[in-house]
Amino acid sequence: MTFCATVVKPYLTASKTPALMLLFTRHSRQRPSSLTRHLSSVSSKLHDYYSFKSPPSLSPQEPNPDLSPRTKRKKEKPPYRPPSSLDPKATRPIRSDLPFDFRYSYTESSPEVRPIGLREPKYSPFGPGRLDRVWTGVCAPAVEPKVTSVDGGGEAPGLEERRRLMRERIQGEPLTAAERKSLVSKCQKSKTKRQVNLGRDGLTHNMLNDIHNHWKHAEAVRIKCLGVPTVDMKNVCTQLEDKTFGKIIHRHCGLLILYRGRNYPRKRPVIPLMMWRPHEPIYPRLIKTTIDGLSITETKEMRKRGLAVPPLTKLAKNGYYGSLVPMVRDAFLVSELVRIDCRGLDKSDYSKIGCKLRDLVPCILVTFAKEQVVVWRGKDYKPIEDEEFFPDREFFDDLEGKNS
Repeated sequence: MTFCATVVKPYLTASKTPALMLLFTRHSRQRPSSLTRHLSSVSSKLHDYYSFKSPPSLSPQEPNPDLSPRTKRKKEKPPYRPPSSLDPKATRPIRSDLPFDFRYSYTESSPEVRPIGLREPKYSPFGPGRLDRVWTGVCAPAVEPKVTSVDGGGEAPGLEERRRLMRERIQGEPLTAAERKSLVSKCQKSKTKRQVNLGRDGLTHNMLNDIHNHWKHAEAVRIKCLGVPTVDMKNVCTQLEDKTFGKIIHRHCGLLILYRGRNYPRKRPVIPLMMWRPHEPIYPRLIKTTIDGLSITETKEMRKRGLAVPPLTKLAKNGYYGSLVPMVRDAFLVSELVRIDCRGLDKSDYSKIGCKLRDLVPCILVTFAKEQVVVWRGKDYKPIEDEEFFPDREFFDDLEGKNS
């Protein structure tokens, strides 16, 4: 009997295999909805006839909230919002304790000259709400201005004394001849490429930040000056030392080396950057219809004669003009009219050159026609004798004389 059972069972299984495959194929070809209905009907019949209950793994129920462990839900992070200059709450105004008025250019503008108007509304070039100082259209004064009109007076009293004391504290003891010589040799072109270029705009406000960035890596920085500001190199050196609290230890023509000082602070001063260049205010005209003391006919005649005079020199674009003022003074000893050829220069450049000659020589501007600067020495001209001459090269220490 046992042998027959073992023989029959595989036979029955093999004979039912095609039928089961056909049934499985038929159900698999049916739609999912019909298959689901069939399974649900089978389970309902099992429950009705046999009181069958499926295991919880086949029919999962909703968990009881009272029995489930309590978990703290993480707070959702707010969506990222990029910072915007239009949102006043996004950025706080920068506070700077530097004791001077912020201007776009410190060498090409003077606080004593009062403009007659503005070319644009008083939009701060530092950005809206980014600086705790008020922009007056010309500068951002260190002291709160009492008047809302165009700033025309000088700076507030006491700021110059604060700058002097701060500079003396940072500089400390003066450099010895050997230390100065070592710093100058380190800043030579063959040893370092670090350099700050000072061009037609002069010493700008953002250039102060560049100088302090160079001072993070070296004690001294090389500055190369070219263009219009080199007409008055004495003013360039004065403004550099006054606004950076450094000291010029070497000068040759337009090449300067600026030393940061022995007690240079680790925490550098806060210098807010200008986001754009502000429009220049409107100043009185340099060339008037008639020259003071002359009639209209005499003015026209002088302008014709000035354009016919041989040129004293021809200025190159972005050149060094440090010797221009003494050349004009020497020429006035011989001739009353001097012409300077400025072909190739921008109109704003030779206008600024004429304005600087008027104040430094001094002289009277005649015309800017045909890219020429014509100046007149005036009726009662007296040559300047006692004024100290600012040389092209300044020897701060006689190194060879001290060592020998």
